Amino acid sequence: MRLPINLLLAAGLLASLPALGADPVTDAMQAAYAPYRAALFRTNSKSQPESEQAISQTQLAWKSIAERFGAKPPPPYDRDPQFDDSLARVAAVYERSAQQIRDKQLPQAHETLEQARDLVAELRRRNDIVVYSDHMNAYHAEMEHVLEPASAALAATQDWMLLMGRVGVLDYLARRLRSEAPAALLRDADFTPLLAAVEASVASLRSALLSQDAAAARAAIGKLKGPYSRMFLKYG
Repeated sequence: MRLPINLLLAAGLLASLPALGADPVTDAMQAAYAPYRAALFRTNSKSQPESEQAISQTQLAWKSIAERFGAKPPPPYDRDPQFDDSLARVAAVYERSAQQIRDKQLPQAHETLEQARDLVAELRRRNDIVVYSDHMNAYHAEMEHVLEPASAALAATQDWMLLMGRVGVLDYLARRLRSEAPAALLRDADFTPLLAAVEASVASLRSALLSQDAAAARAAIGKLKGPYSRMFLKYG
């Protein structure tokens, strides 16, 4: 069943609330992350009208941040000389992605949107701010390495040690998704099953490698992205 985009955005916004409370800027950026996640999800699923609506909501949310804080951000961002530039760079990414969506270039728009995640993460990192999204981003980055064609080739050639090294890192980061989850998320009825699905996808791959089952390993690699994407949409 396809949920209306407004329900997806509302769900993402509500999911971000337990992580709020650090400072006004971080709170606003986390709230603005909900429509951004929806835009990533919709462009990846190649849904044209929903992508247009999601990127519009994303741009409006980010414009509000720039208007509220761009000229004079509160602590800790008031010590960051690159703060306003970072806001502008993220806005430029959103504008470029919006144009690609209008041109029906959804795969390219998705790739463009990925850049905003790194820009916002770097903005927080410079200012010593860590949120749950950073742990989700770390898992995603390592998952992308495991999803590379080279991983399937390693499984096919039964080069188990190299592939197990990658999966060991992914397993560690999956455990961090649980250990670093705020208490409010752990009490969320939807959070636990989504996280459990991510953990199970990594465990299946690890089990296939330990059994030295190349076919099962390739199948498990192909099943990593789905559970993460569903968790990211609501909690990323």
